[in-house]
Amino acid sequence: MKALTVHPMTAGSARLDEVDEPPTTDGSVLVETMAIGVCGTDIEITSGAYGWAPEGRDRLILGHESLGRVLEAPTGAPVAAGDLVVGIVRRPDPVPCANCAVGEWDFCHNGQYTERGIKQRDGYCSERYRIEPDFVIKIDPALGRCGVLLEPTSVVAKAWEQVDRIGGRAHWAPERAVVTGAGPIGLLAALIGVQRGLEVHVLDRVTTGPKPDLVAALGATYATGTIEDMGTVPDVVIECTGVASLVFDAMEHMGPNGVVCLTGVSSSGRSLAVDAGLLNRSLVLANQSIVGSVNANRRHYEAAAAALSKADHGWLEGLLNRTVPLDSFGDALVRQPDDVKVVIEINT
Repeated sequence: MKALTVHPMTAGSARLDEVDEPPTTDGSVLVETMAIGVCGTDIEITSGAYGWAPEGRDRLILGHESLGRVLEAPTGAPVAAGDLVVGIVRRPDPVPCANCAVGEWDFCHNGQYTERGIKQRDGYCSERYRIEPDFVIKIDPALGRCGVLLEPTSVVAKAWEQVDRIGGRAHWAPERAVVTGAGPIGLLAALIGVQRGLEVHVLDRVTTGPKPDLVAALGATYATGTIEDMGTVPDVVIECTGVASLVFDAMEHMGPNGVVCLTGVSSSGRSLAVDAGLLNRSLVLANQSIVGSVNANRRHYEAAAAALSKADHGWLEGLLNRTVPLDSFGDALVRQPDDVKVVIEINT
């Protein structure tokens, strides 16, 4: 079967290979892959920035944002032949640590977790894959190809959960949220904020293209510049860019008892002038909190599936604005100015 593979830490090594059928050791559920979402992680892996092949191998099958259809499943599994499904990305470490032992592998303590398509486990960008029943999520068939958005939605479902847990230390009734970044993660974070009944503002740097319209169609407000420029005081900030200046802007301009959740990963090597004393004073005297959030566990995938199911499916379709066949995978790995979510189609 065909699979998109890469030699981790080697730029330009991505290629379409003929590989063996997935081994039964990967799991008892056999899935036909329909589509794979492409994100910044995939582009960084193919650029040679990071990634780890399975033990004893040089190449890794790419792809962690998946959508597939079940071909075979054992009796008693949570899915059956014909179901639309998404594969969970992370697997608990083999020790396991205290968090992995209770299904909170997104908080793995010792770093020995593995991730499909990223770290020491083959991903989903092949014509078929196998998966363990505990790591497959059944989705609403009405979602169709929009189900490929489940994995990125799980990331922001976890972020919102972290916000709730911290905000819930006292009376918590947030009214306004700012989401920084109008990429897929930011737009999906805004979706969940709107579903919660919040006044949502999305901050990005572009002024043209599909992003402003997608935000408006969601019922949120689109803005450029800084949070201070917006003239609103947010109770919640979901930071989705990793841009250092926006991270500190979020920290400096949230409301009393506010929570900033950082989901973007910043690049190192850039210095900013920050009034650390003033920032500390604000955080302490206003009971403000900053939390980092990464990855997701099964609970977050299930919350994401519920959020997507009740979303406007036409709006979700608007996020999937560029589709590329598997044979032309290279086009999917080169960002275009108006890209929101690029999808590789495999079996349609």
